[in-house]
Amino acid sequence: MAKLRIGVLASGRGTNLQAIIDAVETGEVEAEIAVVVSNRPRALALQRAMCHNIPSVVIRQPDYPGRVEHQVAIAGLLREKGVGLVVLAGFDRILVPEFVRQFPFRVINIHPSLLPAFAGGLHAQAEALSYGVKVTGCTVHFSTEEVDAGPIILQAAVPVLDDDTVESLSARILEQEHKLLPLAIQLIAEGAVEVAGRRTIVTRSQRGD
Repeated sequence: MAKLRIGVLASGRGTNLQAIIDAVETGEVEAEIAVVVSNRPRALALQRAMCHNIPSVVIRQPDYPGRVEHQVAIAGLLREKGVGLVVLAGFDRILVPEFVRQFPFRVINIHPSLLPAFAGGLHAQAEALSYGVKVTGCTVHFSTEEVDAGPIILQAAVPVLDDDTVESLSARILEQEHKLLPLAIQLIAEGAVEVAGRRTIVTRSQRGD
């Protein structure tokens, strides 16, 4: 059986991309990274892809009339590469409906909170501290036309410590992201994730037993 081909969209440091690369190379994730796409030419994620001989492409938004045209171009490239799953790994653009509709329940994102808490923004960790919650975490979910509202695949809880700063909390959440995102990809590659309305059903143990 052919491996699932994934396309990774990243705009920044690419630490979640690196976690995926490592999991693919060790066989923990039975998939192939077909392409890494960034909207930022200087994104470190591109260098990570290059170091592992993974095709990478820069598609800048200023080169297109608007967000829709930009993302339709990205979608076209992903389809050319035969991508079966799109992974948002620190992509700093909200997806337009015209993109999402081309990959129904085939786009996943990781968000640094336990959705639906602190959805829809770039400052979830700061909001968690501001609200005084004792537990936050991260969520892998399918991306839909409604921001951060797609069916949840996996979540990991992270305690909020009394002396936490945004930086320290973010770092601990990121550690969990690096575990959760590859696991979600593997579950999808196995066909072990089913969408039922606004929910998902995972049909095997997350421990793999």
